[in-house]
Amino acid sequence: MKAYLILEDGTVFTGTSIGAEREVISEIVFNTSMTGYLEVLTDPSYAGQAVVMTYPLIGNYGICREDMESKRAWPDAYIVRELSRIPSNFRSEDTIQNFLKEYDIPGISGIDTRALTKLLREKGTMNGMITTKEYTNHSEVLNRIKAYSVEGVVLKTTTKEKYVLPGNGKKVALMDFGAKRNIARSLNERGCEVTVYPADTPAEEVLAAAPDGIMLSNGPGDPKENTAIIKEVKKLYDSNVPIFAICLGHQLMALANGMDTYKLKYGHRGGNHPVKDLETGRVYISSQNHGYAVDAKTISPEIAEPAFINVNDGTNEGLKYTGKNIFTVQYHPEACPGPLDSGYLFDRFLKMMEVND
Repeated sequence: MKAYLILEDGTVFTGTSIGAEREVISEIVFNTSMTGYLEVLTDPSYAGQAVVMTYPLIGNYGICREDMESKRAWPDAYIVRELSRIPSNFRSEDTIQNFLKEYDIPGISGIDTRALTKLLREKGTMNGMITTKEYTNHSEVLNRIKAYSVEGVVLKTTTKEKYVLPGNGKKVALMDFGAKRNIARSLNERGCEVTVYPADTPAEEVLAAAPDGIMLSNGPGDPKENTAIIKEVKKLYDSNVPIFAICLGHQLMALANGMDTYKLKYGHRGGNHPVKDLETGRVYISSQNHGYAVDAKTISPEIAEPAFINVNDGTNEGLKYTGKNIFTVQYHPEACPGPLDSGYLFDRFLKMMEVND
């Protein structure tokens, strides 16, 4: 069946419908990873977005549910050059086509994803519609596409109830703003007892449990939208509990302390982004998925100092807070692009908790 991708600037791509056969309007973003499409599909940070995979062949090693980063798939839609319908992998349990249908995710294949990515790089992230309906008049459709915005996605993706991953080591409170499973798993593998809290949990409840450390997770959407959560994050900052924050958590901590964030032209999404540790000068290959960044011009040395920068564009990738046991990173140390380049950050967090005893 034919499908169409209509961008808010009027550009139309024609391809083949994949996944669920329904119409959807979403924010179109691209990911440059060559593998890991299942991790992308199940990353809650993609809630409210349609993902373009720049690598031309997607689905060739099938679906292995053990690799899922959450209980379900989150993107509004999926856009690929070629979808492999016959996977070849001894771990494969299903095809990506069936997976998309299972989670009611529509998509389009057979379009020039290279041209689409170049367009998004030149003009910036745009909204778009994926549809199987052939519109003769695009003006009404374009108004609907332009009106779309990503809203309320943190509370949509967070856990609905607190739960605990048992461990014999340090007690860590993980604030779930749309957390990937491997964050809790990375802490759990280091012996930590991890208590996962819903995003809107009051700081008083978290601190009353006397955790040895607090983890602020990744998540979707514009960080400034989360005004109530930012107030609670400030209370966590004011405590003396060691804190490690990733991605959205990094941005929320910055906003809670008077810094500003802004929307990147087309974001950082992929498994090949180089970041530089400003203390050692070492460069790490990182996994990233974010459309917003902390404005380096608003970082006050009395509050924090830059710890990492993006080698490609110089944007801030992490902060070390002055006089506090708090450090934050914009990228994903629990992911494995290096494959284990940034795992040491979890060990740093553990040492921080031990020193704080």
